[in-house]
Amino acid sequence: MVKLEDAVVARLSTHGTEFEVLVDPDLTLDFRSGEDIDIREVLAAEKIFKDASKGKKASEEKMEEIFGTSDPLKVAEKVIKEGDIQVTTRQRKEMRKKRKKELISHIARRAVDPQKDMPHPPRRIENALEKTNFQVDPFKSAEEQVGEAVEVLRPILPISFETRTIVAKFPPEYGGKAYQVVDKSAEIKEDEWLDDGSWAVKVEIPAGMQSEFFKKLNDLTHGEVETKVVRE
Repeated sequence: MVKLEDAVVARLSTHGTEFEVLVDPDLTLDFRSGEDIDIREVLAAEKIFKDASKGKKASEEKMEEIFGTSDPLKVAEKVIKEGDIQVTTRQRKEMRKKRKKELISHIARRAVDPQKDMPHPPRRIENALEKTNFQVDPFKSAEEQVGEAVEVLRPILPISFETRTIVAKFPPEYGGKAYQVVDKSAEIKEDEWLDDGSWAVKVEIPAGMQSEFFKKLNDLTHGEVETKVVRE
C-alpha cells in the first residue's frame, strides 16, 4: 500500500457527485491496463472521499444509489478505471518516460526490418520516434499505443510485425526445464516426447524475439539444443 504522502487523487464525476480515492500513480496505470494487481496495493486508504483534500468521505447512500454497493474496494475500482488521475507535472513526466520505455521495448521485441529480416535495436526505434510528432500517453498501456506508434514510424523506418516458426529438440536431461522456459517464452504449436527421452517442440514467436529466444535455449542447455527456423 502506497504512503499517503506519495499518493495522488483518482476522481470520478458522475450523477452530479464527485468520488475520490488516493492511489499509487504508477500502480494505478498498471491496474487500469488490466494487470493482475490487488487493488489494496493501489490504494493509500480503503476509503471513498467526496473531497480527499479535506478528508470528507463520500455518502454511503450515494454510493449504493450510483454503484449499487458501498463496498469501498468495489467503488474504488470503478473510480480508478473510469475516472481521471490527478498528477503533478513531474509525476506525469516520469510516467510518460516509463511508458515510452515500455512501448519501445514492446516494438523492439515484436518488429523487424523487412528489408534485412532483422530486429530493430531499441535505440533505433527511440531515435525514429523522436523524429515524429508522436506523444506517448502515460495513461494508456504500451500495448494500446503500439499500432499508432508503428503507423508514424513507417514513413521513416522500415518496420513489420512478423512471427517466426521454430522447431527445437532438447536432450533428455533438459526436457523438464526446457518445457517451462519455452512455455513462458513462446506459443507451443506441437510437441512430443521421443523414445529416447528427448523433447521435440514446434513454437511460434514474434520475429523480434528470435535472438533472445535462442539465447535462452542455449543458456539452458549449454548449447546442446537443436534449433531450426521453419519457413512456412
